[in-house]
Amino acid sequence: QSSRVLLAATMKGLRLFCCLAPLLLLGAAEDTDDDGEELSKRDRSHIESTLKLSEEKPKDDYSGVLQRLRKIYHTTIKPMEHSYKYNELRQHEITDGEITSKPMVLFLGPWSVGKSTMINYLLGLNETSYQLYTGAEPTTSEFTVLMHGPKLKTIEGIVMAADSARSFSPLEKFGQNFLEKLVGIEIPHKLLERVSFVDTPGIIENRKQQERGYPFNDVCQWFIDRADLIFIVFDPTKLDVGLELEMLFRQLKGRESQIRIILNKADSLATQELMRVYGALFWSLAPLINVTEPPRVYVSSFWPTEYHPETHKELFLKEEISLLEDLNQVIENRLENKIAFIRQHAIRVRIHALLVDRYLQTYKDKMTFFGDGELIFKDIVDDPDKFLIFKTILAKTNVSKFDLPNREAYKDFFSINPISSFRLLSQQCSYMGGCLLDKIERAIAHELPDLLGSIGFGKKPSVLNCDKTGCGETPKSRYKKP
Repeated sequence: QSSRVLLAATMKGLRLFCCLAPLLLLGAAEDTDDDGEELSKRDRSHIESTLKLSEEKPKDDYSGVLQRLRKIYHTTIKPMEHSYKYNELRQHEITDGEITSKPMVLFLGPWSVGKSTMINYLLGLNETSYQLYTGAEPTTSEFTVLMHGPKLKTIEGIVMAADSARSFSPLEKFGQNFLEKLVGIEIPHKLLERVSFVDTPGIIENRKQQERGYPFNDVCQWFIDRADLIFIVFDPTKLDVGLELEMLFRQLKGRESQIRIILNKADSLATQELMRVYGALFWSLAPLINVTEPPRVYVSSFWPTEYHPETHKELFLKEEISLLEDLNQVIENRLENKIAFIRQHAIRVRIHALLVDRYLQTYKDKMTFFGDGELIFKDIVDDPDKFLIFKTILAKTNVSKFDLPNREAYKDFFSINPISSFRLLSQQCSYMGGCLLDKIERAIAHELPDLLGSIGFGKKPSVLNCDKTGCGETPKSRYKKP
């Protein structure tokens, strides 16, 4: 009897399988068709044409411009940096590698919003041995710098920090734990001949900063100061702003012109949902961006597969081309941006020297034979407005009040740099070299603008002989921008 029951159950199961098998096979076939449709590749011709990758343009010889820029920096700006210890105030030392480096594009944003996928898409690395690893989970734990090279090559962070030609030497100050999280990848790609990409770890709001093992925000600030273009990427599922992302936007103050906000994976939403997500993103970012105009948000899907059917393909393509045009403009204006950056740096160094000079002069005026020098200077540093330190600078020099640094910063600065270690600007002169203040003011007012104008009018300055002009030290194998 039990065998008959077992036989009946088996026959019933076979009949059920025969009924369901065609449906299962049909569903599998539909899934295959859908997958095949999803995996069809998007046309990349607009990337090639917008970024002018296929054009064989003659290489412009800008070595003369860069040599003159290095000469101006080493002979007029760097001496004042050293004399008044500017790098201890802002911790931004400019190297020869940074002056001659390619433009840098920095990718920031929450985890798994498509930063690495976007880089793979722009460089056409998908399904190649060069592609960055991507996934739905947090996949990027390193700062990855993609550079041009003759062949595929991975460079460890400690090696990058030991090579002055790559301009990453200052990153050593963030410690060995960070250098282990820094990776360089050289790829033979035409776009990387003109620009470098930096992929960053995604922001995870429930992770404390100290759990990373290195100062994440300080490292981000270092790259922000040197980036020519900053892509902040979001997707429809990660629009909330937590403490770490809020801190990141604070670090971006003053760099609004270089920020491009991207709403990625836009073709995964229907039109009505996309409008709601777009509004929600504006609502989240409004308190964080200190500009009168609303930020430009680029809405598209930066990956190699075709846009999802029944979405606004034409709109997404136009948005993508607009973003590529911004990238190409940064590449084309590389030298102009570099000269403007050095001039802006020179202005800050000059203001710092004027302030230190004013603190020192005030200290000398208030100091008496029987006075306590430490107490007198502490009174000056604690309340500089009482002694008209900053107002005197504004009244007697060509300095904008908007360029003045924070008063509190000088409390920390003078706590580790005694005022007695500095000399007055009037004493920083020599018969052969001239005065430091005169030289840096001449560079700001004449030399750097003239160099910038020579590029604008298509003039090519003659190549200088660094042995005679002293363009700067030869980079040693030892080791942007506000």
